[in-house]
Order: sequence, then structure tokens, then C-alpha cells
Amino acid sequence: MGTLPIALGSAQEAESRRALGVSVVGGLFFSQVVTLFLTPVVYIYLENARLWTRRLLARKRTAEFDVTSPSAGSIFDDG
Repeated sequence: MGTLPIALGSAQEAESRRALGVSVVGGLFFSQVVTLFLTPVVYIYLENARLWTRRLLARKRTAEFDVTSPSAGSIFDDG
């Protein structure tokens, strides 16, 4: 908020400082958006992807080692 008057200044002497004020305010705004909104969303998506792959791999492992599956057969079949 302290650099906002520099960015919005309209006096004749403020013309040379306006670019600095705009870049500082823009940089602060951008960093706030990234820190408060973008970073948590990325972490949530990464966590969901990690859980999805864990469930997928667990499902594949149980399907490979399932001894009661009908295609595996049994050594006690008389058939």
C-alpha cells in the first residue's frame, strides 16, 4: 500500500517514478496471487495425482497376486 501513491501519482514530478511504482505494485500483486492461490492449487492437484496412482498401482498388484481369481484355477480342482 505504501507504493500505491507512487504508482498512481499524477504530478509532473511523479512521471519519472511512476514506472518504478507500477512495477513494484505489479510484482507484489503477482507474488501474492502465486503464493496465496496458485501454489496451494498445484499442491492439491499433485496430492490427488499421487493418491490416484497409488490406488491404481494397488489395484494392479492385488489383481496380479489374487489367488482366488477364476482364471488362476486351483490345485484342488477335480475338473
